[in-house]
Amino acid sequence: MYTFEYQLPKTLADAAKALASTGGKPLAGGQSLVAAMKLRLAQPGTLVDLRGISELAGIRKEGDALVIGAMTRHADVANSAVVKGAIPALAVLADGIGDRQVRNMGTLGGSIANNDPAADWPAAVVACNATVQTNKRKIAAGDFFKGMYETALGADEIITAVSFPIPKKAAYAKFPNPASRFALVGVFVAQLADGSVRAAVTGAAPAVFRAAPIETALAKSFTPDAAKAVKVDAKGLNNDLHGSAAYRAHLVSVMAGRAVAAAG
Repeated sequence: MYTFEYQLPKTLADAAKALASTGGKPLAGGQSLVAAMKLRLAQPGTLVDLRGISELAGIRKEGDALVIGAMTRHADVANSAVVKGAIPALAVLADGIGDRQVRNMGTLGGSIANNDPAADWPAAVVACNATVQTNKRKIAAGDFFKGMYETALGADEIITAVSFPIPKKAAYAKFPNPASRFALVGVFVAQLADGSVRAAVTGAAPAVFRAAPIETALAKSFTPDAAKAVKVDAKGLNNDLHGSAAYRAHLVSVMAGRAVAAAG
């Protein structure tokens, strides 16, 4: 590790001011950022810890949406009766993230701000057509994720919450890396309130993406067989020691089928 300044603001306004004045990095659960700092992949001069800002955590229903605060831990989502009653797929997703330590430290906001290409939360945000709320604006899911570890967030912009419209049906299925528990391929499928179907894929490519062929098939027949019958193009998918692009393309259809089956 190396020398850096640490700040623990108590309000959102103070946190934003600290980021703007220092050019530092916000610290949520630290499960990705601290590891990156140890490897010198990230070297912020100032860390602005958000854990002292109580307004950034919590889970509530607002009309036809489920709103989850940015600093809400994965474990709290997994164990929430409100989440299980509104969008149980999110509880399942959160319960499958990493190990117990990661789930008890990592946060929703930290995960999507980091935008790891194999993280679980981006698939849920995109598939549910969620809205990312910050201290400055509201960002649609389709506009938030820009590429590998890249989002639409400004330098001093802080995620405050994510609003998930409650779908008719939804489920998440992933094929995890046995060591990291990150998704080799993960597919979140949602049938929204208006009847449209969205399927978002994580782990298979440099960034989360919607699987249009699977969405088209499921719009016609929301069944596991319809999803599994889709032949996904391997072009542009990851090809590494964990799995070839062709293997990942095959897994996209398989995981989509499992997600539809879980969604009922």
